[in-house]
Amino acid sequence: MEKLKKRWGIESSFQLIIILIVFSITGSAAVYIAKPFLGWIGLERGNFPETWWSGWVYWTLRILLIFPFYQILLVLFGWLFGQFKFFWNFEKKMLERIGLGFLFK
Repeated sequence: MEKLKKRWGIESSFQLIIILIVFSITGSAAVYIAKPFLGWIGLERGNFPETWWSGWVYWTLRILLIFPFYQILLVLFGWLFGQFKFFWNFEKKMLERIGLGFLFK
């Protein structure tokens, strides 16, 4: 845990525990929200034909939707748990690494 605290610039173990809780809640919430959202926009699993590729298309769309939901929820839950600064910086660094850093300049 000390390595993680040093890497992230965290002073206390309590703050680290809060951050890990936020990560776990965010991941679960992003997966939970993606399914009803696909239904809301009319892309429920039942709307795809029963062919070999339909499952691939559905799951690809669902995973692609999880990513933006995760980004938004990470900052939101970070704010709710009082760790907005950490998660905002984490978000910017992560988006820079995948080539979307221009969004913050």
